[in-house]
Amino acid sequence: VQLQAFGGGLVQTGDSLRLSCAASGGTLSDYAIGWFRQAPGREREFVATISRGGRVTDYSGSVKGRFSISRDNAKNTVWLQMNKLKPDDTAVYYCAGRTAVMGEIDWRAMAYGYWGQGTLVTVSS
Repeated sequence: VQLQAFGGGLVQTGDSLRLSCAASGGTLSDYAIGWFRQAPGREREFVATISRGGRVTDYSGSVKGRFSISRDNAKNTVWLQMNKLKPDDTAVYYCAGRTAVMGEIDWRAMAYGYWGQGTLVTVSS
């Protein structure tokens, strides 16, 4: 499966942005999907993840309550809705896929074997 993240851009503090992760060359429902981000000079970090069927989700503490992950397998798309954005959210955001059993999620980047090119989100103060 090939994954492509898009939807990034330049926004101001407090704004909202929705990222999309589109899948091709495979069946999205076969994969749990995670969003990760990497800011300049920092390591890649976990943001959110969603199980194959979409019923199980998890978030990092820094985005919980502000970000929401969802998916529509019929559209082969996963979204990351980001609200109340802060300058600390500035990063390149990546979506990643991993084969998993239904309901299984994982926050570790090493667990994901399929990575898309990232999309840059810049939040100005």
